Amino acid sequence: MAFAVRYKRHSIPACLLALTLGAGQAERGLAEDTTPVTAGGDTTLRGLPGRHPFSQPAANLDLQTRMSFVLGEAIFNKIWVPSPSSTTASDGLGPLYNARSCGQCHVNDGRGNPITGGDINTLSSLLRLSVPQNSDERREVARTGGLAGDPVYGTQLQPFAVGGIPAEGRVAVDYTLQQIELRDGSIVELRKPVARVIQPGYGEFDPREFDPELRSSFRIAPPMIGLGLLERIPAERLEALADPDDADGDGISGRPNRVYDSAAGEYTIGRFGWKAGQPTLAQQNAAALANDIGIGNPTFTSAGGNCTQRQSACLAMPNGNTAQQDGLEASTEMMAVLEFYTAHLAVPAARDQAQPEIAGGRAVFRELGCAACHTPTQHTGRSSLYPALSEQQFQPYTDLLLHDMGPGLADDHTEFDAEGAEWRTAPLWGLGLTGRVSDNRYFLHDGRARTLLEAILWHGGEARTARDRVIDLNTDHRNALLRFLESL
Repeated sequence: MAFAVRYKRHSIPACLLALTLGAGQAERGLAEDTTPVTAGGDTTLRGLPGRHPFSQPAANLDLQTRMSFVLGEAIFNKIWVPSPSSTTASDGLGPLYNARSCGQCHVNDGRGNPITGGDINTLSSLLRLSVPQNSDERREVARTGGLAGDPVYGTQLQPFAVGGIPAEGRVAVDYTLQQIELRDGSIVELRKPVARVIQPGYGEFDPREFDPELRSSFRIAPPMIGLGLLERIPAERLEALADPDDADGDGISGRPNRVYDSAAGEYTIGRFGWKAGQPTLAQQNAAALANDIGIGNPTFTSAGGNCTQRQSACLAMPNGNTAQQDGLEASTEMMAVLEFYTAHLAVPAARDQAQPEIAGGRAVFRELGCAACHTPTQHTGRSSLYPALSEQQFQPYTDLLLHDMGPGLADDHTEFDAEGAEWRTAPLWGLGLTGRVSDNRYFLHDGRARTLLEAILWHGGEARTARDRVIDLNTDHRNALLRFLESL
């Protein structure tokens, strides 16, 4: 079956569109790459996916190194308990926290569950908080942390607390609805979350006491697969993909986020988090332990987690610092094993790639311009630390760059260089397995999209032209596009 994409009622054959691609577009992934590349290179999980397709070790790990993976998995799923406790390797929870383990947020190593309505808190979602950087003090706080948090509640709301102190509050999420009509007359309903804090434990969120410009951003946890590969994409490759001034005139102006690397003591390219706010997997893990669970570690040493200076009772609670953990709650050795696990979670192989409809959907994907940001193929550099991840070609469908996604997705948070409407291009690998892994099919940073089509229709800003072309597709071509995305 031959596929042609209709832009504003005009049919453009793929061969004609290919002739219009400039060198810059070809570099960013619009030119067809016929080289066979598996989803995760040699690390790819092959064969039929089982019950837990996101929780498997890289396929090229030997038996000895798989033991490190198993140990890291135990730490990832460890249930932390309050201090003091007889289990000194597991105490130190909180005092304020969002979850008691990494695995409670990343369900089966996949994405989290959003709050679907009312005041039900979900362990795998959170509410980011920030205030404008309009003073020297706030700018200094944000210089190395990305966000200037609320002076009382910090940088995220924490709905749980150990005994003896109040939790910070609960999150209620309501949804506003809008409809979009597609070319074939189909109506798609989009929903946008509106989060609010109820039962605040440390004073009302009142402009008379708090900054009237307090900003909040509802988030769900992202999937964990392939993170070690993403970390090892050479920085010069990401710089080459960037086009901050849109020099090639294609309307795409991706740029890297410049974030603070605590270990190096300098600013570098951000790769992890919805706004690429963390530079390394080690720092991403450390930040999540500190902020989400309240576990002090070599990078973020406070045993009080996200307790602020105005939460004096929280700061005075017992901690889990022990000599066995290097005087912290999580030792250097524990963090190294956790990093090994999160770096070596295998990417499942894409499925049914030879089917004509999926091959046609792949062509539609490229012709629409989606590959300008969702760059299909990347490669890693040489790695002596993790040989299994060394010199791999793989297909994550991301450039790891920030792109302006328009006002519909904007959250008004500035995170290092990332502005409110800017988000890191999310990898597309594993999309079709989302429902199997997380028992939901919610997409985007806040889980607002219940289908892949809804997720596409939320794209604006730099992606608006591609989004409009999707709206104008005929039914067969749109279905082929969605089938291709489901196959990844």
